[in-house]
Parts: sequence; structure tokens; C-alpha cells
Amino acid sequence: MREIPADLPSEIVPLSWLLGVWEGTGVIDYPIGDEKVSREFGQRVSFSHDGLSYLNYSAFTWLVGENGDDEPLTAETGYWRLERQREDGDVGPGILPRRGAAPFADVDAVESLRRPSGGFPLEVSIVHPDGVSELYLGEVNGPRIDIGTDAVMRSAGAKNYSAATRMYGLVDGHLLWAWDIAALGQELRSHASARLAKVD
Repeated sequence: MREIPADLPSEIVPLSWLLGVWEGTGVIDYPIGDEKVSREFGQRVSFSHDGLSYLNYSAFTWLVGENGDDEPLTAETGYWRLERQREDGDVGPGILPRRGAAPFADVDAVESLRRPSGGFPLEVSIVHPDGVSELYLGEVNGPRIDIGTDAVMRSAGAKNYSAATRMYGLVDGHLLWAWDIAALGQELRSHASARLAKVD
């Protein structure tokens, strides 16, 4: 049974099973030109909140070396929140304070966002240090999340990357994820997956 922290904003209760630090290993399997890259990697993922209606997300990934000589690979950071129209009672844009009462401040109000499928609409923003920013839309339904890119922005110097889908699930107390990408001239296809255990 999962415990929900007492100070958790109502809007992130559907995502509460993600909270914490997770660490484990996974496999990259993706073609680059005529070569197929297949490597084991390690990853540390953190989901936290600061009292507002979203989760903070960060991930650090490294290649697992054959002789214990791991090599830093990449990182990403972002925000996860239920997708809905922003109202006067929400903060922003920028650092403007809310005007009026915070919307969706209790469980009954959040419940009104539930879809006929039983899940809640989800919006995820992820930024990569290589010049790529992604906006994902999808759904959290119990301990499962399915999201796909609605928009991908690339800087002039970024490598070709045009779309992605991600799936997350809580299975036997582990966070499992799979990430498909369309990049480097490839159609959307499997790219990486991992199994992470909670470490805090």
C-alpha cells in the first residue's frame, strides 16, 4: 500500500507513486547509420515537489563500463503536471502570483479531471542539455503512464530528433520505463528501457 504525504497538493496525488529517487539499469538498442548501438546504462531518476501543482523531474544516465569504468552519458530535467486550462487562481505567467483561490485544491475537484478511460490527462515538459526540448501529452492511469510528444524544439546545433513516446509503470515496487524515439533518420522505434528501484 502506498502512503500519500499529507502536504501533497491535490493535483499531484495521481502522480504520487512516482515520488522519490529511483536507481537501476537499462539497455540502449538503436541503429545509427549501418551500426546498431546496444549498451547497458545506469540511471538515477528523481521526482519531487515543492508544494505547487506539479512534480519536479531530473534524470542522470551513465554508460556501464566493462571494468567498472562508468562513463557519464546525459541528463534531463523537467516538470510533470495534470493537463488542464490554467485559471486566475494559478500562478503565472512568469512569476506573477495567483489571483483568487487556487483551483483544484481538493480531491473532489481533481476527480472532475478524470477521463472516461479512468485516467487523468498529463502534460510533461522535458529539457535535454543537447539542445532538445520536448512537450509530451498523455495519461496517468493508476500506476501506469503513457505519453507522446506533442512538440519537439531543437536548437540549430542539435542532432535530428523529431518525436518520442514514453511509458512508465510501477511493477512489483520497481519503476519500469520504455522510450521510443524517431531520430537520426529513423522512424519511431524502440530506443531504451530500464528497471529502477526506489533508493530513498
